Amino acid sequence: MPLSISFEPTTSCNLRCPECPSGLRSFTRPTGMLESDLFKKVIDEQKNTLSYLLFYFQGEPYLHPQFLDLVQEASTAKIYTATSTNAHYLNDDNAKKTVESGLDRLIISIDGASQETYESYRVGGKLDKVIEGTKNIVKWKKQLKSSTPHIIFQFLVVKPNEHQINEVYELANELGVDEVKLKTAQIYDYENGSDLIPSQEKYSRYRKLKNGKYEIKSKLLDHCWKMWHSCVITWDGKVVPCCFDKDAHHTLGAVESASLTSVWKSNEYNEFRKLLLKSRKEIEMCKNCTEGTAVWA
Repeated sequence: MPLSISFEPTTSCNLRCPECPSGLRSFTRPTGMLESDLFKKVIDEQKNTLSYLLFYFQGEPYLHPQFLDLVQEASTAKIYTATSTNAHYLNDDNAKKTVESGLDRLIISIDGASQETYESYRVGGKLDKVIEGTKNIVKWKKQLKSSTPHIIFQFLVVKPNEHQINEVYELANELGVDEVKLKTAQIYDYENGSDLIPSQEKYSRYRKLKNGKYEIKSKLLDHCWKMWHSCVITWDGKVVPCCFDKDAHHTLGAVESASLTSVWKSNEYNEFRKLLLKSRKEIEMCKNCTEGTAVWA
């Protein structure tokens, strides 16, 4: 059974980031909120074997009205919990509840050290809200004498912000953030280049060829550890193989009508695993995958 599951609280988002299906409102699948009963069903089934639960796939988790209740339920079951947020909803009350929920890891997306740079990718976002939310979490960790959540500033390196990497480290240190992680960006139409591809190749998943075209750095080897380690469950219960299947094109089952165990061991799942081992290039989403390359710069 999977050691790790990503559970999607919602596909809704308040921002409009240019390389994100939620931000672009480009999903073909419906937008909605995870039902508590569906979540509890999976957790009750998997709590004895599940080690890591990420409350994120697409969307902004804090838009789900019962999000922190779900976190607390998983924490009570002694499952390591994490989420990723744009931090616009970390007001004082939510920050306190976040610390009290037992959340282990809080990834805060901060893709700029100035408003101008930040909003160039986080369209519609306010950097001061991110900073305020971070301060609230740090404050409540101290007041409640809690070692969690471990706070991470995640900096998605793109061309408009790569000049501010050092400033983000300084800001994190000033605010009391535990860690900064630099993440390389997935670009959907990368072959002809993009204004988002960093000029410093070490921060890019792609390399420029002599003919001016771009290619992904990693070799498309026919393997993927995630097929035997983890899966993603959408807000409405669809089980998909990994986080690259953002539009759930490869739905391998549904936990609303079946157990996750039966989906995980199903013929459909095993056939997908076999196809990947035979020819990864036949699976469209796998062509732009980070397997075999550096996600974190």
